[in-house]
Amino acid sequence: MLSSGFLKYEIFHNTVLSYATGLLLFLAGVALVRVVRAIVSNRFKAWAEKTATTLDDFLLQAFEKSAVPLFYYGAFYFALSGLVLPPSLRKGLALLTTVVLTVCAVQFVVELVASLLNEYWLKKERGSSREQVVKGLLPFLKTLIWGLGAVFLLDNLGYKVSTVLAGLGIGGVAVALAAQAILGDLFSYFAILFDRPFVIGDFIVVDDAMGTIEHIGIKTTRVRSLSGEQLVFSNSSLTASCIRNYKRMEQRRVLQKISVAYATPTPQLKEIPEMLKAIVSPRKDVRFDRAHLCAFSDFSIDFELVYYVLSGDYNQHMDIQQEILLAVKEYFDRRGIEIPFPTQTLFVKKTAGGA
Repeated sequence: MLSSGFLKYEIFHNTVLSYATGLLLFLAGVALVRVVRAIVSNRFKAWAEKTATTLDDFLLQAFEKSAVPLFYYGAFYFALSGLVLPPSLRKGLALLTTVVLTVCAVQFVVELVASLLNEYWLKKERGSSREQVVKGLLPFLKTLIWGLGAVFLLDNLGYKVSTVLAGLGIGGVAVALAAQAILGDLFSYFAILFDRPFVIGDFIVVDDAMGTIEHIGIKTTRVRSLSGEQLVFSNSSLTASCIRNYKRMEQRRVLQKISVAYATPTPQLKEIPEMLKAIVSPRKDVRFDRAHLCAFSDFSIDFELVYYVLSGDYNQHMDIQQEILLAVKEYFDRRGIEIPFPTQTLFVKKTAGGA
């Protein structure tokens, strides 16, 4: 048994009993936090098994990374509150409290932003190119949030943040002027990110260059051309150009010219538009538009066939076009209709005194 005299013995203006009481309060607080943590975690896990949303995952992560450390610090702070501390330690404790609260708050905001990106922006396109974009965006957002948290902390600690920000502003202007092209590509990256004129896997045409998007970076976008080489575009040049995105083509209009010889009888010419309609209309993934005799050209009588392929896939378009042209050729063969080739007919007029 400890004597009452020993318990009343003072060390740095606090009795041994006060230190012992503070230690017991801290241990009791740690034990309580552990119990609460186990109960809450089990509840969240049971909830997660019954729901399809990721809200429970966010709440569990926020509780583990923000609330639990704050509870541990609360137990430590409450244990020290019963002790007589010198002003320097009181000031240090207040400083530590501000730091802990700021860090926990920033950590919560970071988890909230990550959860919102995954739940509302990435959820519908899991496995698409958005995942790579989010992976590139999250570090930037985290850095920005932690930077704002640091400014808030410095301001609460009594530092003149306005002076620091003014200095950073002047330096930022100088850096911006020196790195204008890089910053232009960076802002163009965010324009591509949020406006999404194209994503990885899209086939695009820019001026006389064409290819499939392979990578969208902070400064450049890389495209794999049809001939195999890699094309590298600056992001600012892409956002300033007219981009044709063939991956997002929902249907393709086809204008096909079909020519027959001038020797073709008029009744057969009248049959050709209906024949073309009969060939195209029954086909799957094709919508017939029109078929007309359109011109008497130098070597042939020309018809126009217009139809829509209800897909943006180029190979499917070519397969359908091939089938239609072969069907037209078979019909012409059966009806004896000739497909012309460039010819010239020379008329010779014999004069009276000629040889």
